[in-house]
Amino acid sequence: MKTHVGEASIQRMAEVLEVSRSGYYKFLASPESPRAQANQALLTAIQASHTASRETYGSPRIHKDLRAAGHECSRKRVARLMQEAGIMAKMKKKFKVTTQVDIQLPAAPKHLQQDFKAEAPNQKWVSDITYVWTREGWLYLAVILDLFSRKVVGMTMSDRLKKELVMVALSQALTRRDGQAPSYHHSDKGCQYTSEAFQALLKAHGITCSMSGTGNCFDNAVAESFFHTLKTEHIYFEDYATREQAKASVFEYVEVFYNNQRRHSFLNYLSPVEFERGYVNFAKNLKFISCNRAGSIYIRRRLRHSND
Repeated sequence: MKTHVGEASIQRMAEVLEVSRSGYYKFLASPESPRAQANQALLTAIQASHTASRETYGSPRIHKDLRAAGHECSRKRVARLMQEAGIMAKMKKKFKVTTQVDIQLPAAPKHLQQDFKAEAPNQKWVSDITYVWTREGWLYLAVILDLFSRKVVGMTMSDRLKKELVMVALSQALTRRDGQAPSYHHSDKGCQYTSEAFQALLKAHGITCSMSGTGNCFDNAVAESFFHTLKTEHIYFEDYATREQAKASVFEYVEVFYNNQRRHSFLNYLSPVEFERGYVNFAKNLKFISCNRAGSIYIRRRLRHSND
């Protein structure tokens, strides 16, 4: 009755529901139950988490936020309260994969074989290119992700789809990783990656080149998944007047939100930066900085058995 006040009179609703008006007013005057009060407090925290996530979080990530903040609650309870309040993750579903292949340039073998796990940072990097529409025309974006933490370690944007786009992204990644080159660099067979200049850059740093099979997007699934997240959570909700505006927007999403804040399901709902920090801190504490495998195994076991 309280929910539908204004749609019908109290007298009419009481008659239809076969309850007394006095009983209804007594209900209004009574204090909320402890459970109702707890739900209201939890809903406030849910709304704060949803807003902080730029409205991108659903119940699994919001539940992790609440547990990290000290709230004792189940995921089902969070999902129910979100549904009742009409709170949901914003996402647009459309996403298109595009690649330009130069069949005259040789392609590298598929070394990764869809093995997207790494025991330590800087073992396996994956790269890809996508397109961002602006009212000035296309903006091309190349990224490099470390498979250990899914962190974006290299990113560059340009109004031209040239080999320099991926070369700058790789050089940037090497700089940010203090010159530590990965064992493998994986990409699709796009002409930018098969170019002689890019292949020479890989060779100069002792990096083994790996490439996806023809027409198989699953061979570079992690990079494709990142672009899906970037576009359906962020880019598709924007209207960029200029390329510079798009550059600033994408940079802010990746560096401020995705790398540092966004909880990643593969990392047991830690952000890429948090996950790497945990690995490094553990390695330092045990004086096993050079023993990457031991540190990684510990971190993953700890996260797997975590109640959070």
